[in-house]
Amino acid sequence: MKRAFLAISIGLVLGLTACSDNNENPENQASTAQTGQAAAASQVENQTEQQAYLSLVDKFFKDYLKLEPIYATFVGVNDYNDQFGGDLTEAYLKARHDLNTDYLAKVKKIDRKALSPELQLSYDMFTYDRNIALVSETFPARFMPMNQFYSTVISMVQLGSGESAQPFNTVEDYNNWASRLSGFIAWTKLAQSRMDEGAKSKVVLPRVLVERIIPQLQAQLVDDATQSLFYAPITNLPESFSDSEKAQITAEYTALINDELIPSLASLTQYFETKYLPVARASDGWWGLPNGKLWYQHLANSHTTTTMPVDEIHQIGLSEVARILSEMDKVREQVKFEGDLTAFFASLSSEPQYFFTEREALIDGYMVLKEQINAELPKYFNVMPKADYVVKPVESFREQSAAGASYDAPAVDGSRPGVFYINTYNLKAQPKWGLTTLSLHEAAPGHHFQIAIKQELSGVPEFQRFGGYTAFEEGWALYAEYLGIEMGLFEDPYQYFGKLSDEMLRAMRLVVDTGLHAKGWTREQAIQYMKDNSPMAESDIIAEVERYMAIPGQALSYKVGQLKILSLRAEAEAALGDKFDLKAFHDQILTSGSLPMAVMEMKIHHWIETQK
Repeated sequence: MKRAFLAISIGLVLGLTACSDNNENPENQASTAQTGQAAAASQVENQTEQQAYLSLVDKFFKDYLKLEPIYATFVGVNDYNDQFGGDLTEAYLKARHDLNTDYLAKVKKIDRKALSPELQLSYDMFTYDRNIALVSETFPARFMPMNQFYSTVISMVQLGSGESAQPFNTVEDYNNWASRLSGFIAWTKLAQSRMDEGAKSKVVLPRVLVERIIPQLQAQLVDDATQSLFYAPITNLPESFSDSEKAQITAEYTALINDELIPSLASLTQYFETKYLPVARASDGWWGLPNGKLWYQHLANSHTTTTMPVDEIHQIGLSEVARILSEMDKVREQVKFEGDLTAFFASLSSEPQYFFTEREALIDGYMVLKEQINAELPKYFNVMPKADYVVKPVESFREQSAAGASYDAPAVDGSRPGVFYINTYNLKAQPKWGLTTLSLHEAAPGHHFQIAIKQELSGVPEFQRFGGYTAFEEGWALYAEYLGIEMGLFEDPYQYFGKLSDEMLRAMRLVVDTGLHAKGWTREQAIQYMKDNSPMAESDIIAEVERYMAIPGQALSYKVGQLKILSLRAEAEAALGDKFDLKAFHDQILTSGSLPMAVMEMKIHHWIETQK
């Protein structure tokens, strides 16, 4: 917006100068006056359009939070903390459709050309989101409302722990959570109805994924409320509560858990065991669903924010796997390992010196690395997050099926740091040579950097601060691993091998995800492919493959996003030469929020032109 005003001001100054130079010519004076009036009118029009756009997207965000109350809690808006939301109800589905349709029609009435360059990017993001959402709703995702990787049950346990976004500071907070928990109880019944519809339509999960969900649900079935993970808020009642308040809340929570929550979870568990498991499908990929290949192409496009055909993505994966294998072999030669690459993989995956023997030692290793990486960051970034992050082990109830690592964003109000979760269940799946890469990816300057900076942005619409695109966010995290080379963090060849190993995982994902969902691969084929091309622990490979089965297309985004960021950086370096500033390039990538690939490309191209 400031750029637009500056351009208009320059135009007005030039107009006055021309008037001064030609003050003896009335016609020139009149012409210049008209030019100035036109510029002023244009300024007013631009201001009007920009205000209209900002007001529109601000209202959209408020309406969206009302529709998605749990999401509102996560972004720090506590107006709906008592509501669970009805993402499976017909009313919700209609409201979501109307929201996207109405706002898409409204935003199209705004003149994009009248917006500042920053708001043009925002406009493109907003329209992209609405269009993708409207296409997504044509596929029956509601018939598969949970899987072993993304589960509403797990999410609710985490919220109820008191260590996530749900606040537990006042009596009202506790009442809100009880109300939200009641909404969740109702959801467990509706989920069964939706899965019944899915069974009739042949839209069901693969059998092996159902087998993974059942133990997660069984873990929630306890004999009395005090043993439930949902009882955590009662064990942490604030000291400021009066004795009567504590007694009342404890009695109400105990009754809610014993009389309603546990029976509803028992019913859901029994449903999976006796009704859903027998109708689960034998196919492992999305191709086995009605209209599955078209659905998968849409998921691939929405996760990567590209229009790349899945066959092209598959071929890129094969090429990257071959390149990285060659690099791995160079490391094998450098460390003078006697044996071929397969033997090198076996050594790195099994020999005791490459692994921690205590869970605490693994966590401590990441804490030491955190300080080492933090010392390097100011050399590469002008903009860094205010929020810190902590390293925690994955909770015991979900560690058997959780990924090796993950990241949770900090609280928007600064009350809670980001969390870098490490899965300590199988220490053989967490080799020492993988520490540097995993920390760069999940914490700083990867996910923690990008997501915390995005939340801390000012002067951008709220939907940009809290929205996200997998290709951008995972692409950035994989790019952050690449930055580790320039930071000098991979001088140890084994740590560099860890970097290659993680990059190999992302390259294999392009092959395996598309293989499973578009080319008819079986789970066993996918597992074998990853065994043949990496030193990953078999338990880790199985968890990865089953993750791809559960959330198709998501795994494609890492490598696609990284390759795009690297190509844009190379383009900028070539165009600007000595004028290229890496810190400034990183500023451009990180300071507009998460962007679709095409929008990010437009932004960097514009920046390159301004730097010449």
